Amino acid sequence: MLKTNALALCVCLFSLAVNAQNSEISRILEEVEQNNNELKAFASRMEGKQLELKTTNNLSNPQVDAYYLPLGNHSSGDYTEFQISQSFEFPTVYSARKNLIEEQFKGLELTYASKKQEVLLTAKKYCVELISLNKILGIEQARIQQAKQVFDQVSRLYESDQVGILTINKAKIAWLQEQFSVQKIELQRQSLLAGLKNINGGNPISMTSVDLADSYRLADFDSLWHDKLNADPHLISLQQKEAIALQESKLSKNKTLPNLNAGFNRQGFAGEYYSGIYGGISIPLFGNRNKVKSAEATFQFQESYSNVLALQAKAEFEKLYNEYTLLLERFEEYDQTLKGLNSEALLLGAYELGAISFMEFYVELQFYRQALDSMVDMEKQLNLLKADLLKHQL
Repeated sequence: MLKTNALALCVCLFSLAVNAQNSEISRILEEVEQNNNELKAFASRMEGKQLELKTTNNLSNPQVDAYYLPLGNHSSGDYTEFQISQSFEFPTVYSARKNLIEEQFKGLELTYASKKQEVLLTAKKYCVELISLNKILGIEQARIQQAKQVFDQVSRLYESDQVGILTINKAKIAWLQEQFSVQKIELQRQSLLAGLKNINGGNPISMTSVDLADSYRLADFDSLWHDKLNADPHLISLQQKEAIALQESKLSKNKTLPNLNAGFNRQGFAGEYYSGIYGGISIPLFGNRNKVKSAEATFQFQESYSNVLALQAKAEFEKLYNEYTLLLERFEEYDQTLKGLNSEALLLGAYELGAISFMEFYVELQFYRQALDSMVDMEKQLNLLKADLLKHQL
């Protein structure tokens, strides 16, 4: 019963740590989305482009003409003429162009979503790097304490003439190397924090978590690819480009209809005027030649090219998924092998008892530490790959 309660407590504490790490990354990504200067500039640019697109469906400006003809041989008064007219395209053209603009709006929104994902993915990778460094920092700090403990013991042995000067020098160098490693990690942390601050619009961010992913198990490839197809703005934009090309084709067909012109005209001499409505029509015999065929060809190209790009994206995604799966297998093998060995403590105990020399202790210690460092680095690479695979969820 006691073992069961203890296990439940461990699971609970682990879940709390994982949720804290996930919520910390989520909090940082929310901050970045709100504060990132590039996204703010992109949003302003998108708003400007939307307004620019709306202007493409405006009516042309009305035209006002006036004539005053006082010169010449005439018995009546001077001739005057006034005309105001408005030209416009066939009414269905405006409807077709409105549909096109709506599709272009969707394309702009997808472009912004794609840019947002790029920014958030960069921020998330910064977070992964920081969490990994925090974990390594904890390991290195424990190693400093161990190196100091060994150095103190060797110093006592040296004072009692049990070891020579070379041994104490090696112990001191090992201690100094660990201190230097911590300094390097601190510099790397500061560099990453500076990168996060920059991407967060100049606002500083802190991160103290040392836990990485809660679970490395992903859905099967087909399910994950299906989710990506429905959520990734880059892939959705391929379909959106087809929709835009289709609407452009429909618009070009409507533009083959005649343009219209209507207005009011008043003309005559002093005391004698004629006035009435004015109408005109522009027959599109030459201006739209081959434009419909060109738009249809563009749509067919976009349809085929989108399929090509989607297949390429799927192949690249599958390659990344396989790379992740292979790395996960290696990581789990390392984790299973190293779990519970407590090799460093055993080596230290053997050295303190005099069962092994300092050099034997140091060489064996480096072997196990390299294995642990490799596993920590694999864990970081797994999280970076996982971030790429789940980019569409940002």
